[in-house]
Amino acid sequence: MKSITVFCGSSAGNDPIYSALAAELGKVLAQRGIDVVYGGARVGLMGSLADGALTQGGRVIGVLPRFLKAKEIAHERLTEMVFVDTMHERKIRMHEMSDGVIALPGGYGTMEEFFEIMTWAQLGLHQKPMGMLNIQGFYNPLVTMIDSMVHEGFLKKVNRNMLLVSENIDTLLSMMDAYAPPIVDKWIDNRKI
Repeated sequence: MKSITVFCGSSAGNDPIYSALAAELGKVLAQRGIDVVYGGARVGLMGSLADGALTQGGRVIGVLPRFLKAKEIAHERLTEMVFVDTMHERKIRMHEMSDGVIALPGGYGTMEEFFEIMTWAQLGLHQKPMGMLNIQGFYNPLVTMIDSMVHEGFLKKVNRNMLLVSENIDTLLSMMDAYAPPIVDKWIDNRKI
């Protein structure tokens, strides 16, 4: 993987471990020569991630809707900043610029971004590895819910297995490196998102 999109909170959360591990992820990606693609903000976990990568000389690309720039949250020290018009355009650009996706803790925005791209994978529109860094068990309730979707017949096990989850950065990146996408037999043609 040459670049990874990271979706994460624009808030720091209540426990300092979230920011610390967001920064650590940025550092590890930079040390491995992997570009960081993210939402472009200087606040919350987003800022910690970017700053961590930048401290190691990493390449960090932000993708920010213009209306958020007006709210003065744009990170000013990135390698590159791409401005777009809409949130949906932001997600598409981030997807196009990366070879994999990681979700850190976050709120509605993080979940929406991650799961739309996960849905694209389920439909066979891309074959990129998608992982969750499960800091402090943050994603445990969500993983339980996803397993319930399988148990209740709303999600196929093969699609459940597309979601990679680990509490450890190196383990998650190893899982992503080893990822082999399932052969998806869906009712739509493979086409551009």
